[in-house]
Amino acid sequence: MTTTQTPTPTSAAPRTAPADASKAPRDARAVPVVGTRAELADARRALPGRVVLVPTMGALHEGHRALMRAATAIGDHVVVSIFVNPTQFGPGEDLDRYPHTPWADLDMCAEEGVALVFMPECEQMYGPQLGIRVDGGALANRLEGVVRPGHFSGVLAVVAKLFGLVDPHVAVFGEKDYQQFVLIRAMSQELAMRVEVYGVPTVRESDGLALSSRNRYLDEGERVVAGALSRALRAGAAVGGRGGAALLATAHAVLDAQPGLELDYLAVTDPDLGPAPEAGPARLLVAARIGTTRLIDNLPVTLGRCD
Repeated sequence: MTTTQTPTPTSAAPRTAPADASKAPRDARAVPVVGTRAELADARRALPGRVVLVPTMGALHEGHRALMRAATAIGDHVVVSIFVNPTQFGPGEDLDRYPHTPWADLDMCAEEGVALVFMPECEQMYGPQLGIRVDGGALANRLEGVVRPGHFSGVLAVVAKLFGLVDPHVAVFGEKDYQQFVLIRAMSQELAMRVEVYGVPTVRESDGLALSSRNRYLDEGERVVAGALSRALRAGAAVGGRGGAALLATAHAVLDAQPGLELDYLAVTDPDLGPAPEAGPARLLVAARIGTTRLIDNLPVTLGRCD
């Protein structure tokens, strides 16, 4: 197993961001941070060996820590990007209130031995018109794509930019955003980007709720309601041997019994998000709104034929 190393000094000294270093926690100041394409290029040249990218939008939690640890296990240097990407938010979505915790984020990166943090402003990632998008094809227009049209075009565009700027050998993504993970993996393969895309299983809180930066929006009562998502997935998975119809009916029953939850979709697919098989590995996915917060979750399941 390889370990993350501290990068050697570069010709463009990595900046500390945000600007007020006097208020920075001690660990955060120890993390090399760059904010421009030129600084990133210089810092990247100083990282020999296998480089692993962990793209994030900040507000880091234990799920992101798991991504960093997975990245450390498969590479020589871990690069974390922190950028709230405006092109993946639609009208009326939560771009303006998306949480920002930069110092806590840098502390976590330091604790996990991250070699470099890329924390750009929007103008470093996009031109004045927010740049070219990437079409994810039919897969981008299903499930999340129906509810959030254009979302994946923005996701794929910013990930493609990060792949080009960081030039990683591997990129690591959480499986909580499963459709995103499948699309990014397909993009890297089909566009010959030469970046291996690894998925890391979802990290959950003690009540089963999938860790998400948006969980902090939930009040105490909404947290109870949100727990129905993981309960429904587990209940459906438990009867997967009886077939897809029984799985969906069981999961629906859990969701329908929970007041305060507005279901966007519940679906079972194959592992690549195609039609569900009659038997074998599959994926169960759910999305719902609780108050003003929208959450997604999924589980791998195994289907059997219903006799």
